[in-house]
Amino acid sequence: MTLLAVTIAATPLALGGCTADQKSGAATSGHAKAAAAPSVALTPADRSRDVPVSAEVGTRVTGGKVTAVRLTDDKGVPVPAEPRPDGSGWVPNRPLQNSRTYTAEVTVAGDSGRTSTQKTTFTTMAKSTKPAVTSVLYFTDNQTFGTAMPVTVAFDPAIPKEARADVQRRLFVKTDPPQPGTWSWLEDGSQVYYRAPDFWKPGTKISVRAGLEGLPIGKDAVGDADRTAVSRIGRQVSIDIDNATKQMSVFQDGKLLKKIPVSLGKPSTPSSSGKMVIMEKFDRTTFDTRNDPNGGYVVDVDDAQRLTWGGEFIHSAPWSEGEQGYTNTSHGCANVSATAADWLMGITKVGDLVTVRGTEVPLTPGNGWTAWNTSWDEFVKGSALPVPAGLQPTHSATPHPGAVAGGSSPAPAPSASGG
Repeated sequence: MTLLAVTIAATPLALGGCTADQKSGAATSGHAKAAAAPSVALTPADRSRDVPVSAEVGTRVTGGKVTAVRLTDDKGVPVPAEPRPDGSGWVPNRPLQNSRTYTAEVTVAGDSGRTSTQKTTFTTMAKSTKPAVTSVLYFTDNQTFGTAMPVTVAFDPAIPKEARADVQRRLFVKTDPPQPGTWSWLEDGSQVYYRAPDFWKPGTKISVRAGLEGLPIGKDAVGDADRTAVSRIGRQVSIDIDNATKQMSVFQDGKLLKKIPVSLGKPSTPSSSGKMVIMEKFDRTTFDTRNDPNGGYVVDVDDAQRLTWGGEFIHSAPWSEGEQGYTNTSHGCANVSATAADWLMGITKVGDLVTVRGTEVPLTPGNGWTAWNTSWDEFVKGSALPVPAGLQPTHSATPHPGAVAGGSSPAPAPSASGG
């Protein structure tokens, strides 16, 4: 397994003091000195103990560049690692093991051809007894997603502001072909989204790693696991729902495939307006709203596609076919005919964009994967780390479709309600 290259700037993980073992150049003919040998300072410091299993080898080079890194455990077994793009460190491809000793040997070379090698040996900590922060990676392996699919990581409990930069440094995304993006946190720290300025190009391969196992999160918690996934982006499909006309327009590759009459949420339970993403698809599911303020019913529905955690779906509603295209009668869902719902299930994928316009209430940040619901300029403000220069806000009058960088999310358990 190879490490996924991070697309955000990062600094070396400073886990202790550093060692240098610098060597100065020797004098030559008396008129000039030979070029000084390059040097490298490493972290963790030599003979460090109680090092987190999330440690990476920090490299601070003077007068040259890293040409080789060898990381081995106490049995001499190599540990694969790859560099951060900014050269600040090498990240093991998997978490280190608890209570083990590791040795890193780093060679650097200068422009003159002179080389220097530095070693550091350190011991990892015993398994932590601190509470673990549970993370959920909503980007599953070996799938084909729609072009609006954000990489979403959720946390329980939420990540405090002062710990978000450390967590974000351990979230890696690689795209092929390259389509750089950045991370953006919800204001309450319960979710973080990754996306590019524009929708993913069809055929893009996306590799994700949430390398959080053993990561110190604040003073009182650690990350729970190291999670990875590799999936692809499929064809471009999007859905536009206009409350004014009560019509759903389905597009593929920019061409209109079909218009479908809909019935949205009635005034007492309105549908949300905004840019949403299909999160789940069910051939058949049960809506149970007995715990909801405006609920109190249990109903089985066919061909349901989730848009929000709060329970808004597109689904088959044969009972409202007479109102579809004319009147809003639902509890917030987009009701369509049984025939249309079945057709949609064969067209859509998780990650397809659904835009709802003209209803009584806006989409709440974090109520679903709301990564495209504000401009790119607003999205990047939610990063806990500096955004690379090429991804800085454009300050354009017409921003790209964007994602939510603020707000708070509802309860982490998704509601099964609908209607």
